[in-house]
Amino acid sequence: MLERHELEAFLTLAEELHFGRTAERLHVSTARISQTIAKLERRVGVRLFDRTSRRVQLTPVGAELAASVRPAWTTITEAVTRAVAAGRGLTGTLTVAFTGPAAGQLVMGVVQTFRERHPECEVRIREAQFADVVPWLWEGEADLALTRHSVDVQGVVTGPVLVTEAQMLAVPAGHPFTRRPSIPVAELSRVPVLEIDSSAATLNELLTLVGAGSGTALVGAHTRRYFQRPDVAYVAVERAEPVRWGLVWRTGAESARVRAFAEAAEQTVS
Repeated sequence: MLERHELEAFLTLAEELHFGRTAERLHVSTARISQTIAKLERRVGVRLFDRTSRRVQLTPVGAELAASVRPAWTTITEAVTRAVAAGRGLTGTLTVAFTGPAAGQLVMGVVQTFRERHPECEVRIREAQFADVVPWLWEGEADLALTRHSVDVQGVVTGPVLVTEAQMLAVPAGHPFTRRPSIPVAELSRVPVLEIDSSAATLNELLTLVGAGSGTALVGAHTRRYFQRPDVAYVAVERAEPVRWGLVWRTGAESARVRAFAEAAEQTVS
């Protein structure tokens, strides 16, 4: 059985027909190439190269061996290269979902950082509703998602927190709460609080219900900026838990791509 370094030296010398250039390509000494070829010829039992002080030339047996071995060697090296790239996980495509326009802006900043580090990996961006996140992760529609860290589902990993913001209460325009700069969190018990999933499928749908007087809704502070509506007002909630935004992905799906994107996200927000 021929060794890998013997085949590599033989096929490179068969191309270059020069010991010095072969050694340079393989990052070894010229003496090492000469020793490797001599050892290979002893194992095969026949000369593979004719050498003189002026030139190196394949013998008929060497030329036939090179022609026979090269296609298989090319196939093997290409397969190994693909396997190494897959193992590193930084080629191919990474699909990132996000929920809401603020998360979309943050995602695009992270994508820019990630692409600068790993230009060989393609990134696809998809907007998701909150209810889509877990199914998309489980079904492979997305590799990870940037969303509110309210995902508490077995089999889903909660990654680093990237942004925190205050909670606000969305109320109908003209609601008594709008006459106050803020309300204590305890006063939420006085009003019906609607939620996505149980009351509405999307944030816009939730705010439409609020504007129609069906109830109120707890939202992140960014909602006031991105979802200004004449029928909805936003009131600060005192001592409420902050809203945390970050990455989530399916348990067992933490590939090198996912880890690299999480690192790029932390760098972007820092």
